[in-house]
Amino acid sequence: MTKTEIIEIIAKKAHLTKKAAGEAIDAFLDEIIRQIDKGEKVVLSGFGTFKISKVKDKKGRNPQTGADLIIKSHRVVRFLVGKTLKRLVKK
Repeated sequence: MTKTEIIEIIAKKAHLTKKAAGEAIDAFLDEIIRQIDKGEKVVLSGFGTFKISKVKDKKGRNPQTGADLIIKSHRVVRFLVGKTLKRLVKK
């Protein structure tokens, strides 16, 4: 499913124009991104939680040359599935 398809469904269900639904979805996603960038957890009850995790330095290998290298520590976004969504998927 694409963002455009989601916008069309939201527009129909909420009796909005596609433009208004698109703006609402964009605002929603922008705020999630803004909060995650600040290091905040974003909890959507029943759906899941977005949070930042820090990955430590680790050894790696350049696949082209075979040379050993160190992959620097960095932040990654993790998504923890909520109980309701997990239950629906298990059916």
